[in-house]
Amino acid sequence: MHEVMEQTVDTIRWSVAHGIGRIVFDRSDGPHTLALAATAALARAVDEVAEARPRVVLLSGSGGLFSAGGNIAEMRAHAETLESYLRALVDIAHPALLRLSQLPMPVVTAINGPVGGGGVGWALCGDFALAAASMKLRTGYVALGLSPDMGASYFVTRRVGAMRARQLFMLSDPIDARQCLEMGLVDEVVPDSELAQRAEALCARLAAAPRGSLAKIKHLCEGAMQRGLQAQLALEQALLQECTHSQDAREGLQAFLEKRAPRFH
Repeated sequence: MHEVMEQTVDTIRWSVAHGIGRIVFDRSDGPHTLALAATAALARAVDEVAEARPRVVLLSGSGGLFSAGGNIAEMRAHAETLESYLRALVDIAHPALLRLSQLPMPVVTAINGPVGGGGVGWALCGDFALAAASMKLRTGYVALGLSPDMGASYFVTRRVGAMRARQLFMLSDPIDARQCLEMGLVDEVVPDSELAQRAEALCARLAAAPRGSLAKIKHLCEGAMQRGLQAQLALEQALLQECTHSQDAREGLQAFLEKRAPRFH
């Protein structure tokens, strides 16, 4: 891992320090939107954080709103060329989102406030989704005559199932944090004032875990539903055997026998 000095481009801020990569939707003077320039900056942030190989990545927002999704004013300005505008936008955003969601290290999202449209996919792309009590989620696409993008249909369906996902997208009603937790859209709801601290604590815990074990867990779980049992068992065996050669496995076993906390590499 190497550190990345804090940078801010457009409304995206990012850095890597002490094993934690941080990407922030950084706008306190109004709602954050995924305008074309901001999306390009977000893609750059994902690339630079990924290349630094931190032990965990935290995606969060500043101010009182996580992301409102697409920039409606920018879409309206491109009304006559909307197809090409949206193609350019998703051609930047989708590869970045795919890379972030497929990183071998844990990804934590801290949803600090309302989220809508394309912001939903980014909010739910992590392995852990923490929400502030003030968070509200609205899919929003139907109101604009559009269909989901930014992975929203994938991540919502993966968390709540296909039928419930259809309903959330078709009705586009605002859903508060408690409802999101009950549905399984998010993993935890905390008071607004405690969200940053809770997210940092979770990231610190994950950063102290063995990197190889976490990467293999992500790999095994991500494709488990598509592989048959025989293929899954074979992959489990292969990855387990890889672990046996690691310094972390030796340390974990020794720490267990000595009844102490492990100190992973």
